[in-house]
Amino acid sequence: MINLWNPQHLSLAIGLITACLLGVIHGITPDEHTWPITFSYSIGSYSSKGGMLAGFFFSLGFTLQRAIGSELSYFALAGFLMHGYVENIVYIIVGLVMACSGWYILMRGHSIHLIPWVDKWLPHASHAGGMDAPVPLRLAFVHGMIAGWGTGAFATILYTVIAPTMPSAWLGFVPGVLFGIGTLFMQMTIGALFGWWLQRRQISAAGKAFIGRYVSGNTLFYGGLLFVVAGGLALIVPSLAEWSINTGVHVHNLDAINLGLVLVVAVVGGVGGVSMWRAMQMVTGKGI
Repeated sequence: MINLWNPQHLSLAIGLITACLLGVIHGITPDEHTWPITFSYSIGSYSSKGGMLAGFFFSLGFTLQRAIGSELSYFALAGFLMHGYVENIVYIIVGLVMACSGWYILMRGHSIHLIPWVDKWLPHASHAGGMDAPVPLRLAFVHGMIAGWGTGAFATILYTVIAPTMPSAWLGFVPGVLFGIGTLFMQMTIGALFGWWLQRRQISAAGKAFIGRYVSGNTLFYGGLLFVVAGGLALIVPSLAEWSINTGVHVHNLDAINLGLVLVVAVVGGVGGVSMWRAMQMVTGKGI
């Protein structure tokens, strides 16, 4: 019998199925390491196909990281990820990358100067179809690689219960890959829905491009700042990271109101929602 809440004494087959199912739940439930970023890039693509690709690229980077983490866990080398401060450091790093990406998206078409090799790697307006070009999805892949180092109930089960039970080092990475595939499937679906929603609005192509850039840029920039503040405060006041209110829901990511869930609501519902409302008002007012 598969117990996703507290898996124990797993056979090889059950362990691998459990890893994949946990990935599916991780991808569909509100998670601070996935939803804010997928939402931002999916809206920035302003189409169902683009939203699906946003979820794919983000989850591809995430899957690669989980495969590495799973292999390290097989050799008992992932213990450092279980320390509480690691999650807070990841918040800060993810937040900084989000803020930089948001700034880049909002400033596309203006004169910006980054580190030379970074400037060459990022597609500029003159090479990417101008200001109407969708948000570059390569950034989502980078986000996935970084966000994957965050820990939580899912990562704890994967690293401490499933990965160590693999019969050989050649299979140590497999639970991480299957977990990532489960997440990828759901994130592609969610990303497609976000993109489809904007695509279906009775707005001109230019208006959709403006909304996509405005909402994704603001969500990444201000959401990233919230991540940095949350991570910094949790490092200073460790009890903040441990704070939670039990909801009674027997599903990971929904079982408690905690810092992670607050971040999801604040970034997606707060920053993203307000940005979407303002963008719609601006498009309507300007007749774009």
